Amino acid sequence: MPVSTYLVVALGAGVAGFVQGLSGFAFGLVALSFWAWVIDPKLAAVLAVSGGLTGQVVAAVTVRRGLDLGRIAPFVLGGLAGIPLGVLLLPRLDADWFKALLGLLLMVWCPLMLLARDLPRITVGGRIADAAVGLAGGMMGGLGGFTGVLPTLWCTLRRYERDVQRTIIQNFNLAMLTVTMISYLATGLVTRPMLPMLAVVLPTMLVPTLLGTRAYVGISESGFRKLVLTLLTGSGVILVAASWPKIL
Repeated sequence: MPVSTYLVVALGAGVAGFVQGLSGFAFGLVALSFWAWVIDPKLAAVLAVSGGLTGQVVAAVTVRRGLDLGRIAPFVLGGLAGIPLGVLLLPRLDADWFKALLGLLLMVWCPLMLLARDLPRITVGGRIADAAVGLAGGMMGGLGGFTGVLPTLWCTLRRYERDVQRTIIQNFNLAMLTVTMISYLATGLVTRPMLPMLAVVLPTMLVPTLLGTRAYVGISESGFRKLVLTLLTGSGVILVAASWPKIL
């Protein structure tokens, strides 16, 4: 591969690492906005999952705000059930239309949430609703690796405090990415020719991830909410941009 490709991959890894360290999610979405134009989708998927998993491990060690298993468990259990469902649906579902519609929803809904001063807090559904959102997040992971988008939006609608939301999303993504990486390794999707790119991505993202976790400590509740909604809006743009050319 040309040197310019490695530079683009390194840049994407660094930016995505910082964003994930700051927000607790979105490594894959941010990185793919750089990588989708220069490398093969299978390689991009492996790099995104590897980088995202590494970043979640780093964040889990450096940003610890308590561990409420009772609150996290429904999301994780639902997500674990959702991953194989997403994999099964992938050949039968038009994934590009699915991503485009989800992207449009995020592009419309999240800016409205940013502009609204007093959002109603969703309190209905309890653990069952949390598990359903986790299931949907797991299915999104099976369909395209976007595990954190729906649970993050749901936690925002629940109006969880930033540390509670961070704990849920961080542990959810850590579990989902671990399972996804194991499945990649078991199915032989990770190949020897991918190793040089992995050797670029993993070291490049570490320092930006640590800087992001440091920045998170100083961010306010309102600042964190704005950050998350902005990232979700950007996620919608990326989903639409990635899927629309294939639809056309």
